[in-house]
Amino acid sequence: MPDPDHLVRSAGAAIRRAFGAAGLALAFLTVIPVRLRDGGRPLGDAAAWLPVVGALVGGLAGLTRYYGEPLFGPAVASVLAVIVLVGVTGGLHQDGLADCADGLGVRGDRERRLAVMRDSAIGTFGALALIGWALLLVTALSTLSDADALRALVIAAIVGRWAALAQAAVAPQARPDGLGARFAVRRSTVALASATSAGAAVLLLGFLHGLAVFAAGAFVALLVTSWTRRALGGRTGDTLGATVAIVEVAVCLTALALASVV
Repeated sequence: MPDPDHLVRSAGAAIRRAFGAAGLALAFLTVIPVRLRDGGRPLGDAAAWLPVVGALVGGLAGLTRYYGEPLFGPAVASVLAVIVLVGVTGGLHQDGLADCADGLGVRGDRERRLAVMRDSAIGTFGALALIGWALLLVTALSTLSDADALRALVIAAIVGRWAALAQAAVAPQARPDGLGARFAVRRSTVALASATSAGAAVLLLGFLHGLAVFAAGAFVALLVTSWTRRALGGRTGDTLGATVAIVEVAVCLTALALASVV
């Protein structure tokens, strides 16, 4: 017979590992202070928790939109929601979007693009990408109803982080160092995250609309990943962040389109 004490210890260790992975995901994706017991743990261990943290981030932004609308109107509430979305994550994904836009706009080969993306300064293409991202997101959210905007932000944040996992699983690393190289993800983890992310979309929007929104996010993630492989040779930390930001907008725009045809 199995030793009951051994089973209890094994269960306790599994729970501690799960909580440790959740804390690592929270510390990496947000500015929320988290004490990590194992600071040297591989970032890939937290991969399964990224959509969960996304739900938290999207929920905070969505609640800002929901409760801000009666006080300030949909436009101002939507701007505040986007500020929360960016602020809670420390602008992590928007930084990646700007760097990728600058890399896309530069003339030169793969090495030249990667060098430009590593430059901390934001160029013209990066600034335009950030402005376009914010305008599209604010416009979509201000057009949606309070409840629809809340649901859209939660789903967008979930699917956006799932998309980063998918890219990490299928695209090789473009550099031997950096976040893109350190973020190794098992395909079994992506499969689990795919099921939970699609399930969350269906739960919040219904079967057809939920699948449509998830499919739109997956399609955009495929396009971004295809560009990273062709232009850069694979993923970097910037391409992962850009994927999150772009998919967030794609999901919100798809939710807006679906709401307009109901």
